[in-house]
Amino acid sequence: MADQTAEQQQKTFLETIIEQSSIQTDNEAQMAAKVVFRILRDMMPTEQIDQIAEELHTEAPKANMEIADLWNDPNVMVAFFSRISPLRQLSISSDTFLLRLNQEGALPREADPKTVTKAVFAALKKALPQDKYAAVGQNLPDEIGQLWQQA
Repeated sequence: MADQTAEQQQKTFLETIIEQSSIQTDNEAQMAAKVVFRILRDMMPTEQIDQIAEELHTEAPKANMEIADLWNDPNVMVAFFSRISPLRQLSISSDTFLLRLNQEGALPREADPKTVTKAVFAALKKALPQDKYAAVGQNLPDEIGQLWQQA
């Protein structure tokens, strides 16, 4: 796996999402990952967000750099205001999590937000060491936490 190209590793990450959900294309998988990651970051303390970003940038194989890019918010203004907001680590219900994914992720009509969430979680867990992904699960509400455990 270490000698895979970045494109192959990225595809493996996206393929995990595609294979485990009804998402059909790499673009849809990227969008779903970005939105799930955005919601996760909204629920996590800044230090933990930074640790995961660092982990994806340094400890993961070089091929995971694309996954690290998906983790970071592409909107510079949103990223900046998220960091300075006093409302860090939001309390988001499972229903709100899934609603946001469905709306912000522009999921295809046939895509089930729970299945997509679980697929993104499975792909992220493959890219992180166990201690990092165990910490992520602590921030998740009931039903989303169950999806995290099942992934």
